[in-house]
Amino acid sequence: MRILIADDNPSHLRLLNAFLVMWNYEVVLARDGKEACNILLGQDAPKIAILDWMMPGMDGPEICREVRKQSERAYVYILLLTAVFEKSILILGLEAGADDYLTKPFEGNELKARLRTGRRILELQEQLVSVKETSQIQLGHDPLTGLQSRASILETLRVELMRSQREQAMVGIVMTDLDQFQQINDTHGRLAGDAVLREVAKRMRASVRPYDAVGRFGREQFLILMPGCDIPGAVSRAEELRNAIGKEPVDTPEGMITVTLSLGVTVSGGANPADSEGHLRAAEMALHEAKTKGGNQVGLSPNAMNY
Repeated sequence: MRILIADDNPSHLRLLNAFLVMWNYEVVLARDGKEACNILLGQDAPKIAILDWMMPGMDGPEICREVRKQSERAYVYILLLTAVFEKSILILGLEAGADDYLTKPFEGNELKARLRTGRRILELQEQLVSVKETSQIQLGHDPLTGLQSRASILETLRVELMRSQREQAMVGIVMTDLDQFQQINDTHGRLAGDAVLREVAKRMRASVRPYDAVGRFGREQFLILMPGCDIPGAVSRAEELRNAIGKEPVDTPEGMITVTLSLGVTVSGGANPADSEGHLRAAEMALHEAKTKGGNQVGLSPNAMNY
């Protein structure tokens, strides 16, 4: 782990450097407060800083305040070194953003223990950040298929419709449904049904453009958003999706299962292009028409024919 030492006293720097090197830390040196602050606010800053309280340019508490202003950056554990023993003064350092302090002269074992505490705190914080990021990913993705969740794809729809309205562009909106999926579950079991859903999601993701969005809208329903697509473009891509899903049976724990897909297509536009609920209803109506006609085909919403 890298540690910044900031002290304008060369002998203090050498002493601290000797301790840290002996304990297998990688040391970064700063000889005044301004240099130390620039290092901590720069790219790839050390995660621990040992700052002398009194330094030219900026003192330790000033550096703490500047670092703590950058709340979006990775956390830096800051230890202040001071010759002051007065509690009211030391509290000012903690209030400025320091995590701990060490009074001079200090013993090597005491410094080592304080650094060990700092490392534990940093490790705990990294674990919490990792858990938070994992939770956010899980909330935004369907756990079975890995596609966007219903809430996530609906938010993407809202954003894309606002963008299309602002830029006077169109968004292709495709609602899909696996044909006879309940029969697959009833005949082959839910494990086979889950395998079908995972493979269908995989084929969908491979068949769309990198900037198209695909989300699981319901049990066997999926919503695909295609920025910049007019009706001919959206219908053409919907046919590609239909063919990609039905071209080969799906390998499941219960054997090979033939799967087909029905799709309903609409596009943004009209009097209120940002009306997400209206566009979803239009796509669902087109999907219903495709299912009513026997499935395994692409339906087109009546209002889309005007674009």
